[in-house]
Amino acid sequence: MKNLIQLLFLFFSAFSIAQTTSEIKGQVRHSIDELRDFVAIPNDANMPADINRNITWLTEKFSDRGFNTAVLPTDGLPLFFAALPMDPDKKTLLFYMHLDGQPVAPELWDQDNPYEVVLKKPVGDQWETTSFEELNEDIPMDWRLYGRSTSDDKGPIVMLLNSLDLLKKNKVTLPFNIKVVLDGEEEKSSKPLAKAVNTYKDLLEADYLIINDGPVHASGQPTIVYGCRGITTLRVWTYGPIKPQHSGHYGNYAPNPAFEMAHLLSSLKSPDGKALVEGYYDGIVLSDSDKAVLKAVPDAAEYINELLGIHKPDAVGTFYQEALQFPSLNVRGMASGWVGDQARTIVPDMATAEIDLRLVPETDGARLQNLVEAHLKKQGYTIFNEAPTKADRMAYPKVIRLEKGSVTPAFRTDLSLPFGGHLKSLLEDNFNTEVVQIRTMGGTVPIAPFVNALKIPAYIIPMVNPDNNQHSPNENLKIGQIEYGIKTFYKVLSSPFE
Repeated sequence: MKNLIQLLFLFFSAFSIAQTTSEIKGQVRHSIDELRDFVAIPNDANMPADINRNITWLTEKFSDRGFNTAVLPTDGLPLFFAALPMDPDKKTLLFYMHLDGQPVAPELWDQDNPYEVVLKKPVGDQWETTSFEELNEDIPMDWRLYGRSTSDDKGPIVMLLNSLDLLKKNKVTLPFNIKVVLDGEEEKSSKPLAKAVNTYKDLLEADYLIINDGPVHASGQPTIVYGCRGITTLRVWTYGPIKPQHSGHYGNYAPNPAFEMAHLLSSLKSPDGKALVEGYYDGIVLSDSDKAVLKAVPDAAEYINELLGIHKPDAVGTFYQEALQFPSLNVRGMASGWVGDQARTIVPDMATAEIDLRLVPETDGARLQNLVEAHLKKQGYTIFNEAPTKADRMAYPKVIRLEKGSVTPAFRTDLSLPFGGHLKSLLEDNFNTEVVQIRTMGGTVPIAPFVNALKIPAYIIPMVNPDNNQHSPNENLKIGQIEYGIKTFYKVLSSPFE
């Protein structure tokens, strides 16, 4: 009798799993159609009318799922907000995504209209366009949807909507209150967002923030990101003669600003890539547990070095993830005189360097800017914040102009907080594999001021494939990632957290 009961349990469990798989595949198919409809609405953040049309679409779709919706005016383009009816006895999850996308250059795409989703299947090492009629009950999860914002970031929005459909079909009572805020100009750095948080602080109040943007780790494993680096910039000018001079007549006489710039920049970093600016890395301490998290990320140095085509990396960290825990000091561009076919035999009058400083939570951007400025003064430079006059250039032996850019701060959520452990366990249970935990990702998400203003734990749970070509021609979404996203949202939204 006992064995019979066990067999019946296994039979009905298998039936339940198969039924769930069938339901999810049906929801994936519906998601594809809904995503095609959504992507067909252009969403260039430089075009306010585009954003308004997307908000109209979102209002209808979220309202159909029982949400109360609102359009929140800001100093720029509006935010879209939606919330299910609130229960004061439940914790509240706030989801952040963005509805805008990068501009398109249609001539660079392998399809006529980047806003008309194209289905492609792998044929050898190429991708071949195929008809949507080929999608049947057995949906090929390795096929891809090509179109602007399929991955960044309309795909995850559609995944959320369809996970809610599936939860409703299965009569699941949500253990959380759900709020959603969708940004209309994330691709333009979300400048109005930080101020909007203060304006709508009560409306956005939540216990936890979940951000669904960007790709999973290159390994394809489920990924949780706990923070991202911030950024600020510097622009530096060095000076030679008041106007370009003949290099034959003045080549041994007029100081060359390009050489001066080379000396200036080389003073900032050692040959192995470490910043020589005093105090630049102050305040950064990695515990043994921090290092364990960093080393657990399945990066391969050989692969990264081969990808970059480098012999060895800079020595700021002993491996890739460790390097991301420190602020960077990067020359992103230089210019002086003319090059190539335009090259001229002159001593240039001026050289310019563009510098970016990637920030971590322990480092304040304004402080690092000031440290660099103090370092340059120690090298004997007289610093102006506007273009020096001819008299200024004649009065001082080493003259530069320094311009400081705005600061976007970093953010990071403590990895030891219980809700992060809850999310990690859910993903491991859902997909039966290790979760990649990224303590600090290298890039800067413009949402950081928003996260810091809310003062709640924030977690980035990316949904899309790492090779999605975001921001580039032929952006795409792997169909299997739609299934992954629906399963992830379903698990998170149906699993109580005590």
